[in-house]
Amino acid sequence: MIHKNLFGALALTALTLTAPVAAKAAPQHNRPRIVVTMMVDQMTWDYLYRYQARFVEGGFKRLLTQGFNCENTRINYLPAYTAIGHSSVHTGSVPSIHGIAGNDFFKDGNPIYCTQDTTVSSVGVPNGVSGQMSPRNLLTTTISDELRIATNFRSKTIGVAIKDRASILPAGHTANGAYWLDDKTGNFITSTYYMQDLPEWVKKFNARGRVAELLKDGWNTLYPIDTYRESTADAVPYEQPWDKDGKFPATLPLNTAELAKVKGPGVIRTTPMGNTLTFEMAKAAIEGESLGSRADETDFLAMSHSATDYVGHRYGTFAVETEDTYLRLDKDLADFFRYLDGRFGRDGYLFILTADHAAAHNLTFDRDHKIPGQAFRSDLARRIADSAACAYIGRDAQIVRGYMNYQVFFRQDLIDSLGVNRHGLYQAICKALKDKLPGVAYAVPAEEVAMAAIPDAIKTRIINGYRKGRSGDIFIVPDPGWYSKSGTSLPQGTTHGVWSPYDTHIPLVFMGHGVRAGHLYRETYITDIAATLAALLKTQYPSGCIGHPITEAFAPAATSAAPTATTTRRR
Repeated sequence: MIHKNLFGALALTALTLTAPVAAKAAPQHNRPRIVVTMMVDQMTWDYLYRYQARFVEGGFKRLLTQGFNCENTRINYLPAYTAIGHSSVHTGSVPSIHGIAGNDFFKDGNPIYCTQDTTVSSVGVPNGVSGQMSPRNLLTTTISDELRIATNFRSKTIGVAIKDRASILPAGHTANGAYWLDDKTGNFITSTYYMQDLPEWVKKFNARGRVAELLKDGWNTLYPIDTYRESTADAVPYEQPWDKDGKFPATLPLNTAELAKVKGPGVIRTTPMGNTLTFEMAKAAIEGESLGSRADETDFLAMSHSATDYVGHRYGTFAVETEDTYLRLDKDLADFFRYLDGRFGRDGYLFILTADHAAAHNLTFDRDHKIPGQAFRSDLARRIADSAACAYIGRDAQIVRGYMNYQVFFRQDLIDSLGVNRHGLYQAICKALKDKLPGVAYAVPAEEVAMAAIPDAIKTRIINGYRKGRSGDIFIVPDPGWYSKSGTSLPQGTTHGVWSPYDTHIPLVFMGHGVRAGHLYRETYITDIAATLAALLKTQYPSGCIGHPITEAFAPAATSAAPTATTTRRR
Protein backbone atom coordinates (compact mmCIF):
# COMPACT_ATOMS: atom_id res chain seq x y z
CA MET A 1 0.00 0.00 0.00
CA ILE A 2 2.90 2.26 0.84
CA HIS A 3 4.52 1.36 -2.47
CA LYS A 4 1.30 2.16 -4.37
CA ASN A 5 1.07 5.56 -2.76
CA LEU A 6 4.73 6.22 -3.44
CA PHE A 7 4.42 5.26 -7.10
CA GLY A 8 1.25 7.36 -7.38
CA ALA A 9 2.98 10.35 -5.92
CA LEU A 10 5.96 9.92 -8.20
CA ALA A 11 3.71 9.62 -11.23
CA LEU A 12 1.79 12.72 -10.25
CA THR A 13 5.05 14.58 -9.75
CA ALA A 14 6.34 13.48 -13.15
CA LEU A 15 3.11 14.50 -14.80
CA THR A 16 3.29 17.88 -13.13
CA LEU A 17 6.88 18.42 -14.22
CA THR A 18 6.19 17.50 -17.85
CA ALA A 19 2.89 19.41 -18.15
CA PRO A 20 3.00 22.82 -19.82
CA VAL A 21 3.52 25.61 -17.31
CA ALA A 22 1.50 28.80 -17.74
CA ALA A 23 3.87 31.67 -18.47
CA LYS A 24 3.92 34.46 -15.91
CA ALA A 25 2.88 37.80 -17.29
CA ALA A 26 5.81 40.15 -17.75
CA PRO A 27 5.67 43.09 -15.39
CA GLN A 28 4.27 46.21 -16.99
CA HIS A 29 6.15 49.47 -17.11
CA ASN A 30 5.59 51.26 -13.84
CA ARG A 31 6.04 54.80 -15.04
CA PRO A 32 4.65 57.92 -13.37
CA ARG A 33 1.99 59.98 -15.07
CA ILE A 34 4.37 62.90 -15.51
CA VAL A 35 8.06 63.70 -15.08
CA VAL A 36 8.95 67.25 -14.06
CA THR A 37 12.53 68.48 -14.18
CA MET A 38 13.13 71.77 -12.36
CA MET A 39 16.37 73.48 -13.29
CA VAL A 40 17.22 76.41 -11.02
CA ASP A 41 19.70 78.54 -12.91
CA GLN A 42 22.85 79.42 -10.90
CA MET A 43 21.68 77.57 -7.77
CA THR A 44 24.68 76.63 -5.64
CA TRP A 45 24.35 73.42 -3.62
CA ASP A 46 24.74 75.17 -0.27
CA TYR A 47 21.64 77.37 -0.78
CA LEU A 48 19.64 74.29 0.27
CA TYR A 49 21.16 74.66 3.72
CA ARG A 50 22.10 78.34 4.00
CA TYR A 51 18.48 79.45 3.77
CA GLN A 52 16.95 76.34 5.33
CA ALA A 53 15.90 77.96 8.62
CA ARG A 54 13.34 80.07 6.78
CA PHE A 55 12.14 77.55 4.24
CA VAL A 56 8.49 76.52 4.58
CA GLU A 57 7.65 72.88 5.23
CA GLY A 58 6.26 72.10 1.80
CA GLY A 59 9.01 73.46 -0.46
CA PHE A 60 12.75 72.74 -0.34
CA LYS A 61 12.35 71.19 3.12
CA ARG A 62 9.96 68.64 1.66
CA LEU A 63 12.54 67.75 -0.97
CA LEU A 64 15.18 67.28 1.72
CA THR A 65 12.97 65.05 3.88
CA GLN A 66 10.94 63.11 1.30
CA GLY A 67 13.34 63.14 -1.63
CA PHE A 68 16.65 61.45 -2.38
CA ASN A 69 19.36 64.07 -2.05
CA CYS A 70 22.63 63.57 -3.93
CA GLU A 71 24.80 65.86 -1.82
CA ASN A 72 27.96 65.64 -3.91
CA THR A 73 26.90 66.18 -7.52
CA ARG A 74 29.50 67.84 -9.71
CA ILE A 75 29.72 69.18 -13.24
CA ASN A 76 32.34 67.15 -15.13
CA TYR A 77 33.24 69.46 -18.04
CA LEU A 78 34.37 73.00 -18.80
CA PRO A 79 33.07 75.67 -19.01
CA ALA A 80 30.20 75.72 -16.49
CA TYR A 81 27.60 77.70 -18.45
CA THR A 82 23.83 77.67 -18.79
CA ALA A 83 23.30 76.11 -22.21
CA ILE A 84 25.77 73.32 -21.49
CA GLY A 85 24.22 72.56 -18.11
CA HIS A 86 20.68 72.32 -19.44
CA SER A 87 21.90 70.11 -22.28
CA SER A 88 24.02 67.85 -20.07
CA VAL A 89 21.29 67.24 -17.48
CA HIS A 90 18.85 66.06 -20.11
CA THR A 91 21.26 64.22 -22.45
CA GLY A 92 23.53 62.64 -19.84
CA SER A 93 26.35 63.85 -22.04
CA VAL A 94 29.09 66.49 -22.29
CA PRO A 95 29.99 69.18 -24.85
CA SER A 96 32.51 66.90 -26.54
CA ILE A 97 29.58 64.72 -27.58
CA HIS A 98 26.37 66.76 -27.49
CA GLY A 99 28.03 69.75 -29.17
CA ILE A 100 26.68 72.61 -27.05
CA ALA A 101 30.07 74.11 -26.22
CA GLY A 102 28.84 77.30 -24.54
CA ASN A 103 26.03 79.81 -24.58
CA ASP A 104 27.91 81.16 -27.58
CA PHE A 105 30.54 79.37 -29.60
CA PHE A 106 31.92 79.10 -33.12
CA LYS A 107 30.32 76.90 -35.76
CA ASP A 108 31.67 76.59 -39.29
CA GLY A 109 34.07 79.40 -38.43
CA ASN A 110 31.36 81.85 -37.38
CA PRO A 111 30.14 82.89 -33.94
CA ILE A 112 26.73 81.44 -33.12
CA TYR A 113 24.29 81.46 -30.23
CA CYS A 114 23.57 78.00 -28.86
CA THR A 115 19.94 77.75 -30.06
CA GLN A 116 20.18 80.17 -33.00
CA ASP A 117 18.40 78.92 -36.10
CA THR A 118 17.80 81.35 -38.97
CA THR A 119 15.85 78.71 -40.91
CA VAL A 120 12.88 79.10 -38.56
CA SER A 121 10.65 82.06 -37.78
CA SER A 122 9.23 83.54 -34.60
CA VAL A 123 5.77 82.47 -33.50
CA GLY A 124 3.89 84.78 -31.16
CA VAL A 125 5.86 87.94 -31.92
CA PRO A 126 5.79 89.68 -35.33
CA ASN A 127 9.00 90.13 -37.31
CA GLY A 128 11.21 89.32 -34.35
CA VAL A 129 14.45 87.37 -34.09
CA SER A 130 13.77 86.37 -30.47
CA GLY A 131 11.86 83.37 -31.76
CA GLN A 132 14.40 82.23 -34.36
CA MET A 133 15.48 79.37 -32.16
CA SER A 134 15.53 75.57 -32.21
CA PRO A 135 17.45 72.61 -30.72
CA ARG A 136 19.23 71.80 -34.01
CA ASN A 137 22.70 72.63 -32.66
CA LEU A 138 22.25 69.88 -30.05
CA LEU A 139 23.75 66.72 -31.56
CA THR A 140 22.25 64.05 -29.31
CA THR A 141 18.84 63.01 -28.03
CA THR A 142 17.52 63.99 -24.61
CA ILE A 143 15.80 61.81 -22.04
CA SER A 144 12.48 63.34 -23.10
CA ASP A 145 13.24 62.36 -26.71
CA GLU A 146 13.88 58.81 -25.55
CA LEU A 147 10.60 58.75 -23.61
CA ARG A 148 8.77 59.90 -26.74
CA ILE A 149 10.51 57.18 -28.78
CA ALA A 150 9.75 54.52 -26.16
CA THR A 151 6.03 55.34 -26.32
CA ASN A 152 5.92 55.58 -30.11
CA PHE A 153 5.57 59.35 -29.64
CA ARG A 154 2.34 59.09 -27.65
CA SER A 155 3.91 60.85 -24.66
CA LYS A 156 4.08 64.65 -24.70
CA THR A 157 7.02 66.91 -23.89
CA ILE A 158 6.75 70.62 -23.13
CA GLY A 159 9.58 73.03 -22.24
CA VAL A 160 8.91 76.19 -20.22
CA ALA A 161 11.39 78.90 -19.18
CA ILE A 162 12.05 82.62 -19.36
CA LYS A 163 15.31 81.93 -21.24
CA ASP A 164 15.00 80.46 -24.72
CA ARG A 165 17.92 78.05 -24.28
CA ALA A 166 16.57 76.88 -20.91
CA SER A 167 13.31 75.85 -22.55
CA ILE A 168 14.55 74.53 -25.89
CA LEU A 169 17.57 72.37 -24.98
CA PRO A 170 15.96 70.36 -22.13
CA ALA A 171 12.81 69.71 -24.18
CA GLY A 172 14.86 68.09 -26.94
CA HIS A 173 14.31 67.53 -30.65
CA THR A 174 10.90 65.86 -30.58
CA ALA A 175 9.17 68.20 -28.13
CA ASN A 176 5.53 69.06 -28.68
CA GLY A 177 6.36 72.62 -27.72
CA ALA A 178 8.93 74.88 -26.06
CA TYR A 179 8.05 78.37 -24.84
CA TRP A 180 10.15 81.30 -23.65
CA LEU A 181 9.66 84.98 -22.79
CA ASP A 182 9.88 87.80 -25.31
CA ASP A 183 11.25 90.88 -23.53
CA LYS A 184 9.52 93.45 -25.70
CA THR A 185 5.99 92.10 -25.35
CA GLY A 186 6.18 90.21 -22.06
CA ASN A 187 4.59 87.23 -23.84
CA PHE A 188 5.66 83.62 -24.12
CA ILE A 189 6.62 82.75 -27.68
CA THR A 190 8.01 79.84 -29.70
CA SER A 191 9.27 79.15 -33.25
CA THR A 192 8.12 77.44 -36.43
CA TYR A 193 10.41 74.54 -35.53
CA TYR A 194 7.56 73.44 -33.27
CA MET A 195 4.38 74.94 -34.77
CA GLN A 196 2.95 77.61 -37.02
CA ASP A 197 0.74 79.28 -34.41
CA LEU A 198 0.59 79.46 -30.62
CA PRO A 199 -1.89 77.07 -28.99
CA GLU A 200 -5.04 78.68 -27.61
CA TRP A 201 -3.94 78.04 -24.02
CA VAL A 202 -0.70 80.05 -24.59
CA LYS A 203 -2.66 82.88 -26.20
CA LYS A 204 -5.02 82.96 -23.22
CA PHE A 205 -2.10 82.96 -20.80
CA ASN A 206 -0.44 85.84 -22.63
CA ALA A 207 -3.70 87.77 -22.77
CA ARG A 208 -3.85 87.83 -18.98
CA GLY A 209 -0.93 90.26 -18.90
CA ARG A 210 0.67 88.55 -15.93
CA VAL A 211 4.05 90.27 -16.31
CA ALA A 212 2.53 93.70 -15.68
CA GLU A 213 0.39 92.33 -12.84
CA LEU A 214 3.35 90.73 -11.10
CA LEU A 215 5.49 93.87 -11.44
CA LYS A 216 2.87 96.43 -10.40
CA ASP A 217 3.38 96.17 -6.63
CA GLY A 218 7.17 96.35 -6.71
CA TRP A 219 9.79 94.15 -5.09
CA ASN A 220 10.09 94.40 -1.34
CA THR A 221 11.52 91.88 1.07
CA LEU A 222 9.28 89.05 2.19
CA TYR A 223 10.34 89.66 5.82
CA PRO A 224 11.75 92.76 7.59
CA ILE A 225 15.02 93.51 5.84
CA ASP A 226 17.02 93.62 9.08
CA THR A 227 16.22 89.94 9.67
CA TYR A 228 18.06 88.75 6.57
CA ARG A 229 20.98 87.23 8.46
CA GLU A 230 22.39 85.23 5.54
CA SER A 231 23.17 88.32 3.48
CA THR A 232 25.41 91.37 3.47
CA ALA A 233 23.97 94.84 4.03
CA ASP A 234 21.66 95.79 1.18
CA ALA A 235 23.66 98.85 0.11
CA VAL A 236 27.10 97.59 -0.90
CA PRO A 237 29.19 98.83 -3.85
CA TYR A 238 29.54 95.44 -5.50
CA GLU A 239 25.87 95.08 -6.41
CA GLN A 240 24.95 96.45 -9.84
CA PRO A 241 22.44 99.34 -9.97
CA TRP A 242 19.84 99.43 -12.71
CA ASP A 243 20.92 102.85 -13.95
CA LYS A 244 23.64 105.47 -13.51
CA ASP A 245 21.55 108.34 -12.18
CA GLY A 246 20.46 106.57 -8.98
CA LYS A 247 16.75 106.34 -9.72
CA PHE A 248 16.88 102.53 -9.59
CA PRO A 249 19.68 101.54 -7.18
CA ALA A 250 20.72 98.02 -6.29
CA THR A 251 18.61 98.04 -3.11
CA LEU A 252 15.13 97.05 -2.00
CA PRO A 253 12.39 98.06 -2.25
CA LEU A 254 12.52 98.31 -6.04
CA ASN A 255 9.76 100.05 -8.00
CA THR A 256 9.45 97.39 -10.68
CA ALA A 257 6.41 98.98 -12.33
CA GLU A 258 8.35 102.20 -13.02
CA LEU A 259 11.44 100.23 -13.98
CA ALA A 260 9.41 98.29 -16.54
CA LYS A 261 8.21 101.54 -18.07
CA VAL A 262 11.85 102.51 -18.69
CA LYS A 263 13.39 99.17 -19.61
CA GLY A 264 10.41 97.07 -20.71
CA PRO A 265 8.65 94.00 -19.31
CA GLY A 266 11.84 91.94 -19.58
CA VAL A 267 12.94 93.34 -16.20
CA ILE A 268 10.84 90.58 -14.63
CA ARG A 269 13.76 88.28 -15.44
CA THR A 270 15.79 89.86 -12.63
CA THR A 271 13.12 89.63 -9.94
CA PRO A 272 11.62 86.71 -7.98
CA MET A 273 8.39 87.37 -9.87
CA GLY A 274 10.11 85.81 -12.88
CA ASN A 275 10.07 82.49 -11.02
CA THR A 276 6.40 82.95 -10.11
CA LEU A 277 5.63 83.58 -13.78
CA THR A 278 7.46 80.38 -14.75
CA PHE A 279 5.47 78.28 -12.28
CA GLU A 280 2.23 79.78 -13.57
CA MET A 281 3.20 79.04 -17.18
CA ALA A 282 4.14 75.48 -16.17
CA LYS A 283 0.69 74.95 -14.62
CA ALA A 284 -0.91 76.40 -17.73
CA ALA A 285 1.08 73.94 -19.85
CA ILE A 286 -0.01 70.98 -17.73
CA GLU A 287 -3.65 71.97 -18.08
CA GLY A 288 -3.53 73.25 -21.65
CA GLU A 289 -1.77 70.15 -22.95
CA SER A 290 -3.51 67.76 -20.49
CA LEU A 291 -0.09 66.52 -19.39
CA GLY A 292 -0.25 63.45 -17.18
CA SER A 293 -3.95 62.94 -17.86
CA ARG A 294 -3.59 59.47 -19.39
CA ALA A 295 -3.08 56.65 -16.92
CA ASP A 296 -1.18 54.50 -19.45
CA GLU A 297 1.23 57.18 -20.73
CA THR A 298 3.93 59.36 -19.19
CA ASP A 299 4.41 62.99 -20.17
CA PHE A 300 7.41 65.23 -19.57
CA LEU A 301 7.59 68.85 -18.40
CA ALA A 302 11.03 70.49 -18.62
CA MET A 303 10.74 73.57 -16.39
CA SER A 304 13.64 75.97 -15.89
CA HIS A 305 13.78 78.90 -13.47
CA SER A 306 16.04 81.55 -14.93
CA ALA A 307 15.34 84.54 -12.66
CA THR A 308 17.76 83.19 -10.05
CA ASP A 309 20.59 83.52 -12.57
CA TYR A 310 19.74 87.11 -13.51
CA VAL A 311 19.45 88.06 -9.81
CA GLY A 312 22.77 86.37 -9.02
CA HIS A 313 24.60 88.07 -11.87
CA ARG A 314 23.35 91.50 -10.79
CA TYR A 315 23.53 91.20 -7.01
CA GLY A 316 25.89 88.32 -6.15
CA THR A 317 25.67 85.29 -3.89
CA PHE A 318 25.34 87.09 -0.53
CA ALA A 319 22.82 89.77 -1.41
CA VAL A 320 19.52 90.42 0.34
CA GLU A 321 17.98 90.20 -3.13
CA THR A 322 19.39 86.70 -3.63
CA GLU A 323 18.19 85.48 -0.23
CA ASP A 324 14.75 86.96 -0.79
CA THR A 325 14.55 85.38 -4.25
CA TYR A 326 15.18 81.92 -2.81
CA LEU A 327 12.74 82.39 0.07
CA ARG A 328 10.06 83.37 -2.42
CA LEU A 329 11.03 80.53 -4.76
CA ASP A 330 10.60 78.16 -1.82
CA LYS A 331 7.06 79.37 -1.17
CA ASP A 332 6.21 79.10 -4.87
CA LEU A 333 7.66 75.59 -4.92
CA ALA A 334 5.50 74.53 -1.97
CA ASP A 335 2.45 75.82 -3.82
CA PHE A 336 3.52 73.94 -6.96
CA PHE A 337 3.90 70.70 -5.01
CA ARG A 338 0.38 71.12 -3.62
CA TYR A 339 -0.82 71.59 -7.19
CA LEU A 340 0.98 68.43 -8.40
CA ASP A 341 -0.28 66.43 -5.40
CA GLY A 342 -3.85 67.47 -6.09
CA ARG A 343 -3.66 66.75 -9.79
CA PHE A 344 -1.59 63.55 -9.89
CA GLY A 345 -1.31 62.25 -6.32
CA ARG A 346 1.99 62.04 -4.49
CA ASP A 347 3.02 58.87 -6.31
CA GLY A 348 1.77 60.06 -9.68
CA TYR A 349 4.74 62.21 -10.59
CA LEU A 350 8.53 62.08 -10.59
CA PHE A 351 10.20 65.38 -9.70
CA ILE A 352 13.86 66.31 -10.12
CA LEU A 353 15.53 69.45 -8.77
CA THR A 354 18.95 70.42 -10.05
CA ALA A 355 20.93 73.33 -11.51
CA ASP A 356 22.88 74.09 -14.66
CA HIS A 357 25.81 75.57 -12.72
CA ALA A 358 26.52 77.39 -9.48
CA ALA A 359 28.35 80.72 -8.91
CA ALA A 360 31.43 82.41 -7.50
CA HIS A 361 31.32 85.02 -4.78
CA ASN A 362 31.81 88.62 -5.82
CA LEU A 363 35.52 89.51 -5.99
CA THR A 364 35.18 92.54 -3.71
CA PHE A 365 33.22 90.43 -1.23
CA ASP A 366 36.11 87.96 -1.28
CA ARG A 367 38.67 90.74 -0.79
CA ASP A 368 36.71 92.22 2.12
CA HIS A 369 36.76 88.81 3.83
CA LYS A 370 40.40 87.99 2.95
CA ILE A 371 39.39 85.22 0.55
CA PRO A 372 41.79 84.67 -2.39
CA GLY A 373 40.70 85.71 -5.85
CA GLN A 374 40.93 88.55 -8.33
CA ALA A 375 39.61 89.62 -11.73
CA PHE A 376 40.79 87.47 -14.62
CA ARG A 377 41.28 90.00 -17.41
CA SER A 378 39.61 88.49 -20.46
CA ASP A 379 40.48 91.55 -22.56
CA LEU A 380 44.19 91.06 -21.80
CA ALA A 381 43.97 87.36 -22.66
CA ARG A 382 43.05 88.17 -26.26
CA ARG A 383 45.81 90.79 -26.57
CA ILE A 384 48.49 88.48 -25.16
CA ALA A 385 47.43 85.65 -27.48
CA ASP A 386 47.55 88.02 -30.47
CA SER A 387 50.96 89.36 -29.51
CA ALA A 388 52.46 85.91 -28.92
CA ALA A 389 51.10 84.65 -32.25
CA CYS A 390 52.66 87.61 -34.11
CA ALA A 391 55.99 87.05 -32.37
CA TYR A 392 56.01 83.35 -33.27
CA ILE A 393 55.04 83.85 -36.92
CA GLY A 394 57.15 86.97 -37.38
CA ARG A 395 54.36 89.27 -38.52
CA ASP A 396 50.76 90.23 -37.78
CA ALA A 397 48.89 87.37 -39.43
CA GLN A 398 45.63 87.87 -37.48
CA ILE A 399 45.26 84.18 -36.83
CA VAL A 400 43.41 84.60 -33.51
CA ARG A 401 39.72 84.38 -34.32
CA GLY A 402 38.47 85.25 -30.86
CA TYR A 403 38.49 84.68 -27.12
CA MET A 404 35.48 83.43 -25.15
CA ASN A 405 34.58 80.78 -22.56
CA TYR A 406 38.18 80.91 -21.19
CA GLN A 407 39.33 79.66 -24.59
CA VAL A 408 41.39 81.03 -27.49
CA PHE A 409 40.03 80.35 -30.98
CA PHE A 410 42.23 80.37 -34.11
CA ARG A 411 41.64 80.73 -37.84
CA GLN A 412 42.66 77.21 -38.77
CA ASP A 413 42.51 77.81 -42.52
CA LEU A 414 44.92 80.72 -42.15
CA ILE A 415 47.32 78.65 -40.06
CA ASP A 416 47.27 76.01 -42.80
CA SER A 417 47.91 78.55 -45.57
CA LEU A 418 50.88 79.99 -43.67
CA GLY A 419 52.36 76.54 -43.03
CA VAL A 420 52.75 77.32 -39.33
CA ASN A 421 53.68 74.53 -36.94
CA ARG A 422 50.63 74.25 -34.70
CA HIS A 423 52.35 72.58 -31.79
CA GLY A 424 55.05 75.23 -31.63
CA LEU A 425 52.53 78.06 -32.06
CA TYR A 426 50.21 76.79 -29.35
CA GLN A 427 53.04 76.17 -26.91
CA ALA A 428 54.40 79.69 -27.47
CA ILE A 429 50.97 81.23 -26.82
CA CYS A 430 50.38 79.07 -23.74
CA LYS A 431 53.73 80.13 -22.33
CA ALA A 432 52.96 83.80 -22.95
CA LEU A 433 49.58 83.48 -21.25
CA LYS A 434 51.09 81.79 -18.20
CA ASP A 435 53.94 84.30 -17.99
CA LYS A 436 52.07 87.54 -18.68
CA LEU A 437 48.44 87.09 -17.63
CA PRO A 438 47.84 87.18 -13.86
CA GLY A 439 45.73 84.37 -12.47
CA VAL A 440 46.52 81.68 -15.06
CA ALA A 441 46.93 78.32 -13.36
CA TYR A 442 47.13 76.37 -16.63
CA ALA A 443 47.00 77.15 -20.34
CA VAL A 444 46.95 74.05 -22.51
CA PRO A 445 46.19 73.15 -26.14
CA ALA A 446 42.89 71.27 -26.14
CA GLU A 447 44.12 68.40 -28.31
CA GLU A 448 47.26 67.92 -26.22
CA VAL A 449 45.61 68.00 -22.79
CA ALA A 450 45.86 64.22 -22.25
CA MET A 451 49.64 64.55 -21.86
CA ALA A 452 49.60 67.83 -19.91
CA ALA A 453 50.96 68.05 -16.38
CA ILE A 454 47.70 69.07 -14.76
CA PRO A 455 45.44 67.32 -12.21
CA ASP A 456 43.25 64.56 -13.62
CA ALA A 457 40.05 66.23 -12.40
CA ILE A 458 40.78 69.32 -14.49
CA LYS A 459 42.16 67.32 -17.40
CA THR A 460 38.96 65.27 -17.61
CA ARG A 461 36.83 68.39 -17.59
CA ILE A 462 38.77 69.91 -20.48
CA ILE A 463 38.53 66.70 -22.52
CA ASN A 464 34.80 66.46 -21.84
CA GLY A 465 34.29 70.13 -22.70
CA TYR A 466 36.23 70.20 -25.97
CA ARG A 467 34.27 69.85 -29.19
CA LYS A 468 36.47 70.29 -32.25
CA GLY A 469 35.20 73.09 -34.46
CA ARG A 470 33.04 74.58 -31.71
CA SER A 471 35.41 74.91 -28.76
CA GLY A 472 38.59 76.94 -28.55
CA ASP A 473 42.00 75.53 -29.42
CA ILE A 474 43.60 76.59 -26.13
CA PHE A 475 41.88 76.22 -22.75
CA ILE A 476 42.83 78.58 -19.93
CA VAL A 477 42.23 77.52 -16.32
CA PRO A 478 42.31 80.40 -13.81
CA ASP A 479 43.48 80.11 -10.25
CA PRO A 480 40.75 79.42 -7.67
CA GLY A 481 38.74 82.52 -6.87
CA TRP A 482 39.55 84.25 -10.16
CA TYR A 483 36.87 84.80 -12.76
CA SER A 484 36.63 86.47 -16.13
CA LYS A 485 36.15 90.23 -16.31
CA SER A 486 36.95 92.87 -18.89
CA GLY A 487 38.50 96.19 -17.85
CA THR A 488 39.51 97.63 -14.49
CA SER A 489 36.15 98.77 -13.11
CA LEU A 490 34.83 97.49 -9.78
CA PRO A 491 33.47 93.94 -10.18
CA GLN A 492 29.72 93.94 -9.56
CA GLY A 493 27.41 90.99 -9.08
CA THR A 494 28.99 87.67 -9.96
CA THR A 495 29.48 85.08 -12.68
CA HIS A 496 30.51 81.45 -13.21
CA GLY A 497 32.30 79.18 -15.65
CA VAL A 498 35.36 77.57 -14.01
CA TRP A 499 36.00 74.09 -12.62
CA SER A 500 36.10 75.01 -8.92
CA PRO A 501 33.41 73.60 -6.60
CA TYR A 502 31.75 76.99 -6.15
CA ASP A 503 30.86 76.86 -9.87
CA THR A 504 30.37 73.11 -10.34
CA HIS A 505 28.86 71.71 -7.10
CA ILE A 506 25.13 71.68 -7.81
CA PRO A 507 22.01 70.44 -6.00
CA LEU A 508 20.37 67.21 -7.17
CA VAL A 509 17.23 65.81 -5.53
CA PHE A 510 14.84 63.17 -6.86
CA MET A 511 11.38 62.87 -5.32
CA GLY A 512 8.21 60.96 -6.05
CA HIS A 513 7.38 57.90 -8.10
CA GLY A 514 9.96 55.12 -7.85
CA VAL A 515 12.27 57.06 -5.52
CA ARG A 516 13.05 56.51 -1.86
CA ALA A 517 13.96 59.14 0.70
CA GLY A 518 17.61 59.44 1.65
CA HIS A 519 20.96 61.14 1.20
CA LEU A 520 24.00 60.11 -0.82
CA TYR A 521 27.48 61.50 -0.25
CA ARG A 522 29.63 59.76 -2.85
CA GLU A 523 30.49 61.79 -5.92
CA THR A 524 27.87 61.82 -8.66
CA TYR A 525 27.83 63.83 -11.87
CA ILE A 526 25.46 65.98 -13.85
CA THR A 527 25.61 63.32 -16.59
CA ASP A 528 24.11 60.71 -14.21
CA ILE A 529 20.72 62.44 -14.11
CA ALA A 530 19.47 61.36 -17.54
CA ALA A 531 20.83 57.84 -16.99
CA THR A 532 18.91 57.61 -13.71
CA LEU A 533 15.72 58.79 -15.38
CA ALA A 534 16.20 56.30 -18.21
CA ALA A 535 16.49 53.45 -15.69
CA LEU A 536 13.42 54.61 -13.77
CA LEU A 537 11.34 55.16 -16.92
CA LYS A 538 12.57 52.00 -18.68
CA THR A 539 13.71 53.85 -21.79
CA GLN A 540 16.89 53.71 -23.81
CA TYR A 541 19.63 56.05 -22.69
CA PRO A 542 19.97 59.28 -24.71
CA SER A 543 22.18 58.74 -27.73
CA GLY A 544 25.27 60.43 -26.25
CA CYS A 545 24.77 59.47 -22.59
CA ILE A 546 27.94 58.68 -20.62
CA GLY A 547 26.30 58.74 -17.18
CA HIS A 548 25.37 55.91 -14.83
CA PRO A 549 22.10 55.45 -12.93
CA ILE A 550 22.19 56.51 -9.29
CA THR A 551 20.58 53.24 -8.17
CA GLU A 552 20.78 54.13 -4.48
CA ALA A 553 17.87 56.50 -5.14
CA PHE A 554 15.52 53.76 -6.32
CA ALA A 555 12.68 52.57 -4.14
CA PRO A 556 12.86 48.77 -3.50
CA ALA A 557 10.44 47.91 -6.33
CA ALA A 558 12.36 50.03 -8.79
CA THR A 559 15.67 48.54 -7.63
CA SER A 560 14.48 44.95 -8.14
CA ALA A 561 13.27 45.79 -11.64
CA ALA A 562 16.45 47.55 -12.70
CA PRO A 563 18.81 45.61 -15.02
CA THR A 564 21.82 44.27 -13.15
CA ALA A 565 24.18 45.83 -15.68
CA THR A 566 23.17 49.30 -14.58
CA THR A 567 24.38 48.73 -11.03
CA THR A 568 28.04 48.59 -12.07
CA ARG A 569 29.79 51.55 -10.49
CA ARG A 570 32.54 53.67 -11.91
CA ARG A 571 34.13 56.43 -9.91
